[in-house]
Formats: sequence, structure tokens, C-alpha cells
Amino acid sequence: MSDKSEKLQKVLARAGVNSRRQCEALISEGRVRVNGLVAKLGDRVIEADKISVDEYNLPKHALEHTKSRVLIYHKPEGEICSRSDPQNRPTVFDHLPILRKGRWVAIGRLDLNTSGLLLFTTDGELANQLMHPSGEIEREYAVRIFGDVTDQMIKNLKRGVELEDGVAKFKDIQFKGGEGRNSWYHVVICEGRNREVRRLWESQGGVKVSRLIRVRFGDIILPPLLRPGKWIEMEAREVEALKNALYKS
Repeated sequence: MSDKSEKLQKVLARAGVNSRRQCEALISEGRVRVNGLVAKLGDRVIEADKISVDEYNLPKHALEHTKSRVLIYHKPEGEICSRSDPQNRPTVFDHLPILRKGRWVAIGRLDLNTSGLLLFTTDGELANQLMHPSGEIEREYAVRIFGDVTDQMIKNLKRGVELEDGVAKFKDIQFKGGEGRNSWYHVVICEGRNREVRRLWESQGGVKVSRLIRVRFGDIILPPLLRPGKWIEMEAREVEALKNALYKS
């Protein structure tokens, strides 16, 4: 095998199939083929090989070993996180730089009415590592609440609330000020369930989320001068530091 060969599960993860561990499971289950033959754990592949998972052929660029790129994007309200939309609404992918090969993978999602920090990468394995629940990566949001927030509500939200998809809670809640019945809080969660921040607050009754902005993902902070709809690219050394921190944890 060529010196340029790589472990099959690593290539699958980089292509965004799943985490490296889950890709190992796919191989063990006989769901991966290389050049038409059922693959086994320990197999290595090169760029000329043809790989399929459950009869789906991986595109050629998935085998190419290129440097990982990460974008920090300031998502405005009104954009969806899908690549296309039957209603022709604007998507977060509309403003991203065009890639000659590969594709941008969104790291998590923000709903239509939520703005703030959204990350994109060309590295499928990195995306899976950042999104996997086992990583317990902190997400911090600035939240404007309409209504009267009581001490008991804060205690409930930090202790845990039963939602329709299980118990959820905020790791931290900090009051940031406000006027009248509008108050700003910063909250921290360690998972990315659908509309989790909104559902947690509104589970308490009498209060409503009127503005929601993600300001931090892990150690990455939304740059204060980055305008909505704009992006900046992380430097190569920052991306490598991010990957090293994840894979050592």
C-alpha cells in the first residue's frame, strides 16, 4: 500500500459520514465497500480507491487530504441553516466562499429567528467532534426575556426542567441588565437540542424569549466587529489548536 494511504475510518469521518468511532462500527457491520469489496477494520485506502457506504458512493474529493478550514459566521435572523428551501428563503450558505472542491459543513444549527455565531468547516470529522454530545461543549447565548423573571425560575432552570424530549437545564445564568419588563441574560448550555434555550425559558410560563443571539461556541467567541451576514476564517494555527484540544480530550 502506498505511503499516502490512510485508515479507512479516518477518511470516512473526514468526509462527514460520522464520527471516527461510528465509522469503525459501520465497517465492522459490513456496510462499507472499497473497490466493490466489503471492507474490514484495519483497511487503508488511497485517493484512487472507490468507497461506498450502504450503496452510496463517496465523492472523489472525500479521499483528498487537504487542510481543514473553519469559518466564523455571524448569522442574521431570517436565514435558515439548510442548503436549499422550497420557500426560497435565504440560507446561511448563500454568503459563504465558494470551494473548488469539498463542501462547507455547518457545525450545529440556529433556528430562523436566532442570530449569532455559527461555525462552518470543510472537515467532516472535526464537525462531528464539535457536535457530538459526549464533548459537552459549551454554547453561550445572549437572551432578551419579556416578562417578570423570578428567583424560583432561575433555580428551576439551573436545576433541570422536564421537556418533551427529556430533562434539560442551563449550566449557568447571568443577569445582564434591562429596562421595564425586558431583561437580558447570558445562559450556557452543553448540548444542541432543537430550540432548547427558548423552550427552557418558556417552560416557566409568563415569560417569552424576544431575542436570542449565540455569542460563544466552546472557546470561540463571536467577534464584536463581525457584522451579520459576514464571515472570517480562522487561521491555520487556530484550527490545529482546536483539533488538538478535541482529539486529546
